[in-house]
Amino acid sequence: MRQAGSYQILCEKYPSFRERSENVDLVVEISLQPWKVFRPDGVILFSDILTPLSGMNIPFDIVKGKGPIIFDPIRSAADVDKVREFNAEESVPYVGEALTILREEVNNEAAVLGFVGAPFTLASYVVEGGSSKHFSKIKRLAFSEPKVLHALLQKFATSMAKYIQYQADKGAQAVQIFDSWATELSPVDFEEFSLPYLKQIVDTVKHTHPELPLILYASGSGGLIERLPLTGVDVVSLDWTVDMAEGRHRLGSNVAIQGNVDPGVLFGSKEFITDRIHDTVKKAGKGKHILNLGHGIAVGTPEENVAHFFEVAKGLRY
Repeated sequence: MRQAGSYQILCEKYPSFRERSENVDLVVEISLQPWKVFRPDGVILFSDILTPLSGMNIPFDIVKGKGPIIFDPIRSAADVDKVREFNAEESVPYVGEALTILREEVNNEAAVLGFVGAPFTLASYVVEGGSSKHFSKIKRLAFSEPKVLHALLQKFATSMAKYIQYQADKGAQAVQIFDSWATELSPVDFEEFSLPYLKQIVDTVKHTHPELPLILYASGSGGLIERLPLTGVDVVSLDWTVDMAEGRHRLGSNVAIQGNVDPGVLFGSKEFITDRIHDTVKKAGKGKHILNLGHGIAVGTPEENVAHFFEVAKGLRY
């Protein structure tokens, strides 16, 4: 949603992603842009899952055209020992300030959403040194020195639980956990290297914030669907590679489901978009469904089609 004109102007003025995402005024302005234009039910904090890394003594940058770059990848027990536990108030006060302002600006006309990265996904970035195609380095560590990886995952789990609590205290009304790379694991390895740490985060947060809705998103999660609710999250978000009817059947009726219209659908005609929305909603069943795309909006998506998506969504009646 932020690919439209006004955001592109800000990108030209502030070319560094970190500059845009670590400046309170810019974070608030960018977070509010989609809401002011389309009036969705949620306002998502403009940030990145890697934002906490600097505060954990893991220097990084996000470079246009290249993506995340970890300057000193973590590959050994000695490297893990250098990783500090994250203190959001000290390291990212701009996140808390932005969330507080967003709550005031939105004035409960929409929910303010925060988000964090899941331990395995964060570990994948810092071990691989950035994005990866084959995840060979994180898997080498997992399968040859599992104790080292578990020590790193534990630091991320403790830190991300505290980060969610911090976001909730500052104004977030729901928080989504992104485990983008967990689906690179086989089911048995997911149960060892991701599931326990996700569950730990959820248990810790629910102890202090029992009413805070927690959402879990793992792209390409078709092979793990039944395991995702075991984390204890309130909502499982699916991407478009899973048929919504099948996803609902495999998750059961007790778990809320989010998604999962293919973002590419928004390049189609308005009639096509309408049909896909109705198909998704019908397959999700009545209740416990948050209509959403199965991933972020693609660059170049016609803005009038985005507006149409919201118009149809708001007109739905169960």
